[in-house]
Amino acid sequence: MTQDQWGQIKQDLLKTVGKNNYTNWIEPLELCGIADDTATFSVPTSFLGNYVSQNFGDLILYKVSGLAPTIRRIDFQVAANSTIKPSAQTRPTAAPARPKQATDTVLTSAPLDDRFTFDSFVVGKPNELAHAAAKRVAEGGPVTFNPLFLYGGVGLGKTHLMHAIAWELQSRGPALNVVYLSAEQFMYRFVQALRDRRMMDFKEMFRSVDVLMVDDVQFIAGKDSTQEEFFHTFNALVDQNKQIIISADRAPGEIENLEERIKSRLQCGLVVDLHPTDYELRLGILQSKVDVFANQYPGLQINDGVLEFLAHRISSNVRVLEGALTRLYAFASLVGHEISLELAQDCLADILRASERKVSIEEIQRQVSEHYNIRLSDMIGPKRVRSFARPRQVAMYLCKQMTSRSLPEIGRRFGGRDHTTVMHGVRRIEELRNQDDQIAEDIEILRRTLQG
Repeated sequence: MTQDQWGQIKQDLLKTVGKNNYTNWIEPLELCGIADDTATFSVPTSFLGNYVSQNFGDLILYKVSGLAPTIRRIDFQVAANSTIKPSAQTRPTAAPARPKQATDTVLTSAPLDDRFTFDSFVVGKPNELAHAAAKRVAEGGPVTFNPLFLYGGVGLGKTHLMHAIAWELQSRGPALNVVYLSAEQFMYRFVQALRDRRMMDFKEMFRSVDVLMVDDVQFIAGKDSTQEEFFHTFNALVDQNKQIIISADRAPGEIENLEERIKSRLQCGLVVDLHPTDYELRLGILQSKVDVFANQYPGLQINDGVLEFLAHRISSNVRVLEGALTRLYAFASLVGHEISLELAQDCLADILRASERKVSIEEIQRQVSEHYNIRLSDMIGPKRVRSFARPRQVAMYLCKQMTSRSLPEIGRRFGGRDHTTVMHGVRRIEELRNQDDQIAEDIEILRRTLQG
């Protein structure tokens, strides 16, 4: 098997295991060579090699043997050329016992993403407190709050801040033993130590760190033995005045099946919520990505209004938002077109559909009547005076734009009006948007409120 073939296999593995698993576990593997029936790979740490062997060994062997049928097993070697124990599925029955290695007594951090730094983190009102707290911890020095607990939904920046803290701490203090692990990796190391009867080594490794960072701690909930060891590790590090940084998708008190004593411990430091992004923050994130893409796609133009459109429509998840812009640039580059609003709507149709918040006609009617300070009964009633008719037309327009309801159904919800009346109102507002700045502003405010 050649290096080019291994490159093809890695791309195939990317599709199979997903980007995060690929970046953390597959990308660091380097093909060293082929000897007899064995393919040997170089890994940066003993921990990474063990994890890959246990979790992806079968898959890698299957892919490799597909191109090189003579290969029957795979091995992993760290920099010192000491071989990692292969997984049971890839190890010969008569394999000799693995001698204890020096690297096994050192707790190694999971790989950090070099894109996730403080410089690349866009700060806005929803995340400014979390950012400030993370920066304070990253400065090192005396521990002011322990632990720092960051929580929030998917794609709001928890992992980004965790990686940024680790990068900054390592930059400021190269001698610091900073360890970043997911809760799943902590659990894996614990189970491995139990299996190999090396719990004293496990305890020594985790208690020797200067800064311990555990991501997605909610995944240890319900795992009684893992929670027990996590609790004792936590206490030991706090007693030594070592910094602990934790992230989760919920506040400590809201994590089901997490022991009360652990919840209490997690709440004794600073607990910070990363709120859902607002429009301004999403727009800032997109603008920062455009600056990066300007170098990657020189000469590729993005039209006015596209970023604003994306910031409005994709509001739930920053990863999805950034992924949409990445796809848009790649597509526009391939087809040789500038990035227009029409191109964005065509290229991102599936993302836009999935991200669309379901807004009801009743909700639109209520928001419009509150915005214009009129009674709901007057807006949907028979009166045709201008002070009621214009808000009614705005509400009809928003119902047409933001719901999947038909014109006849919208008409029925507005006092049993005919669909032609709705059509006339929608067209009138479309005209006024381009002529009347106040109408345009009203619609924008109402859209943000309804999508928020």
